Amino acid sequence: MIEIDVALGARSYPIFIGSGVIDRAGQELARLNATRVLVVTNTTVGPLYGERVLESIRRALPGVPAAMVQLPDGEQFKDLDHVRLILDAAVDCGLDRRSFMVALGGGVVGDMTGFAASMWMRGIGFMQIPTTVLSQVDSSVGGKTGVNLPAGKNLIGAFHQPSSVLVDPDVLKTLDARQVSAGIAEVVKYGFLGDARFVETLERSMHALRALDAGTVSEVVAHCCRMKADIVHRDERETGERAKLNLGHTFGHAIEKETGFSRWLHGEAVAAGTVMAAVLSRRLGYLSEGDVDRIRSLVTAAGLPARIGGISAQRAWEAMLGDKKSLGGVVRFVVMRAIGESAVERVPQPLVLETMRECGWS
Repeated sequence: MIEIDVALGARSYPIFIGSGVIDRAGQELARLNATRVLVVTNTTVGPLYGERVLESIRRALPGVPAAMVQLPDGEQFKDLDHVRLILDAAVDCGLDRRSFMVALGGGVVGDMTGFAASMWMRGIGFMQIPTTVLSQVDSSVGGKTGVNLPAGKNLIGAFHQPSSVLVDPDVLKTLDARQVSAGIAEVVKYGFLGDARFVETLERSMHALRALDAGTVSEVVAHCCRMKADIVHRDERETGERAKLNLGHTFGHAIEKETGFSRWLHGEAVAAGTVMAAVLSRRLGYLSEGDVDRIRSLVTAAGLPARIGGISAQRAWEAMLGDKKSLGGVVRFVVMRAIGESAVERVPQPLVLETMRECGWS
């Protein structure tokens, strides 16, 4: 088992990575002195792993009430109405200030559970048990929580760090190929934003990663978690460096919003957005056409779309103005100054619109 510490002073917590670590849930909650537990999952993951987590809790915490609530599965359900389902379950369970919520699922479940935990009695503890590639390498670490509004993604939320993260590569075996590829989009992001050698590793090992080779998955997940833990340690509330983790997301969030949060998976939208960020970086004079081709090739090798067309550039720009990453009416983009080097910059609107149209937006 690999253990990584997210060093945030009194809010520090461990990430445990290893086969079967999902069965450590009860032990961790006992260490945290949980008085009651609510496991939050969805209708896909719950039937697969819900009872296993509850049994772990019952063994380690006999007599401690533990219950489970299942949400519908999908980004389109990441809203206040469905957070209310979690809060209603918290009422039914009688959660108190020393109780814990457990997020058992992918990024949507993790974001919603963390947000509900941040609100319940002004904030209780929660644990992350991520079950997708995307959530294991990215969203389960760092304490970003939130839900969507029709106006945009994650506009309502809070920074609320988990108390523990349990990453079990074995649970990925129940994912279909599309979900695996969608998670790899966030893996690829880490290389392009700050680690050129990691990009080379991914170019060599992409086939093994997509096939969920155990050694490759553990190595890649641990590398991404270490990178994110280091970034979060230096910039917990995204006032500077942490914003680089949004590489590809400004374009990607616009894709999701303009297609109703249902046509494309988050990782697929981010992958196409990352290629658009590369094209923008080339237009700014940072990348060569060969660099863009290399980025596009790795995205394609991951089984991801390098281009998503059919979107109105003007409407996408208006969506970006309402994105939580814009400041004072100025849209900020994460650009690549080289493969493995990134920065957050203001970019003139005409250049952004030209990039959109080059990438197939009308």
